[in-house]
Amino acid sequence: MGEHGSSFAGRDLSGSRFEHVALRGAIFQDVDMSGVQIRGGLLRGATLRGVVLTDVEIHGAYDNVTINGVEVGPYVQQQLDLRYPDRVMMRPTDPDGFRAAWARLEELWQGTLARARSLPEERLHASVDDEWSFLQTLRHLSFATAAWLHRGVLGQPSPWSPLDLPWDEAPAMPGVPRAREARPSLTEVVELRERRTADVRSYLATVTVAELGRTTSPLDDDVAFPPTGIPVSECLRVILDEEWEHRLYAERDLDALGAEPLTPR
Repeated sequence: MGEHGSSFAGRDLSGSRFEHVALRGAIFQDVDMSGVQIRGGLLRGATLRGVVLTDVEIHGAYDNVTINGVEVGPYVQQQLDLRYPDRVMMRPTDPDGFRAAWARLEELWQGTLARARSLPEERLHASVDDEWSFLQTLRHLSFATAAWLHRGVLGQPSPWSPLDLPWDEAPAMPGVPRAREARPSLTEVVELRERRTADVRSYLATVTVAELGRTTSPLDDDVAFPPTGIPVSECLRVILDEEWEHRLYAERDLDALGAEPLTPR
């Protein structure tokens, strides 16, 4: 059979690596997927029957997920909100809510950065479990702000810094930097980060209800990111989500790297 619709019956594909591969409509029957790692996968409309999930971790976005007929999304949401009370703030609906959420994120990130500074700078370039390093995480958040605020909301065609870091699976986009292996200093990354953080703070200081409801317009270029025709409020919530989730990842990795714990206040 050709590549499309190929059959792999009776073959041992252990240790195989699939990157930028389309598996839409694929059928997996009687397969051993022990130890499989899926990063950046899209499982929309997937059906898993007769599976055994043991010692499985799933991190990511979810919607309408059912296990044995029970939708688990609302329960997961509730438990995460209980675990992290500030998480509720990350779903604002009005200007004051957005301002409060951003102020809280800035405060939380100050603590995370203080932890990172307790480590030798070389360790901030270290990857934990093949994930981004601490500095790569900060660079990605700078990219997210440039994309969703500067480009998406403010309509600036090319707001990028050479240190901005898109997500690993991002398609090639004209003019968008992709220097994943760059090793800038903590000072360089923090300076960029502080400028972008201040830009969000400045924008939110005067944002109005009408502005939050405005839909974004396409730009006259070949970069199809971020998507357009969506409310400004949705763009801003993406930034909040990115900041919230990546700070949790950063804290987890700082634990593994041996950063000093925060002093309880």
